[in-house]
Amino acid sequence: MLRSIGTYSFSTTTTRNLTMPTQYLVASHKPFPCYRSILCLLLSIAFLNLSGCSSLFFFPEKTHYFNPKQANIDFDDIYLKTADGETIHGWHLKPIGESKGIIYFLHGNAENISTHIGSVVWLVEAGYEIFALDYRGFGKSTGSPDLQGALVDVKKGYEWVVSQQAKKPRDVFILGQSLGAALTLSFASHSVGLDTHVNGIIVDAGFPSFRGIANEKLSDVWLTWPLQYPLSWLIPSRYDSDNHLYQIAPIPLLVIHSTHDIIIPFHHGQSIYQQASEPKEFLVTDTPHTATFASMGYIDYTLKFIEYYSNQ
Repeated sequence: MLRSIGTYSFSTTTTRNLTMPTQYLVASHKPFPCYRSILCLLLSIAFLNLSGCSSLFFFPEKTHYFNPKQANIDFDDIYLKTADGETIHGWHLKPIGESKGIIYFLHGNAENISTHIGSVVWLVEAGYEIFALDYRGFGKSTGSPDLQGALVDVKKGYEWVVSQQAKKPRDVFILGQSLGAALTLSFASHSVGLDTHVNGIIVDAGFPSFRGIANEKLSDVWLTWPLQYPLSWLIPSRYDSDNHLYQIAPIPLLVIHSTHDIIIPFHHGQSIYQQASEPKEFLVTDTPHTATFASMGYIDYTLKFIEYYSNQ
């Protein structure tokens, strides 16, 4: 049984063998490609004096490179209509036998669900449903991505998950990775009443401030270092979970972050954990960015968190 132990740290290199092609075991990411794409785009913004640049967090791809049938997983294509007229696509993956609960999965900033779903298919093997959402502009979802729109999509996906719970009671957990973790924190810390339906929240390699991470990435490149403050301030702070994370409670929060993460450095995970209120856990890992669930030990710990906070 999982206990509330605060920070838990261990190292494991044991990998899990999934029934899908090796290239899909860990999602293929292009996280924050700031040294080329973001650099050019940010400089363009500076010269054009645009009013915002939140779309620079997203690098979508329309082509699907994998679908769950290739891993012999039963699934449905789900299409949701947002209030602002976009059609959002997601996959509802189903386990064999009785479902233990449903995990709402929010992926990182590049490509689409087809290249990220490999990070979490072990949940299906463990008996859980997964609802994996593509934000607007990604995969089969319409529109162009930005932070405001993505959060509209996250809420719409959450409403669909809750509707499934209403049809048949089941445990609900939200799992976000990288940008998906930041969106999860923003959504959860600015929403009221989530604890009515959500048993727990898991964030892997996340960060609490969109403006803060933009400033940090700009400061890493000598050419954009002088522009870090004027450009990062173009990103609205109203989407940040900074100073709001305590409001996630009483929903249990599992923060996962690697000391070897060079994309979203470890101090962001520390900040999330320090700001959050109990109940909370901090799983310190040693993998590359968002490669957490390539290790059996980290999978087992996450499953214990889910099982401990389940109603069943």
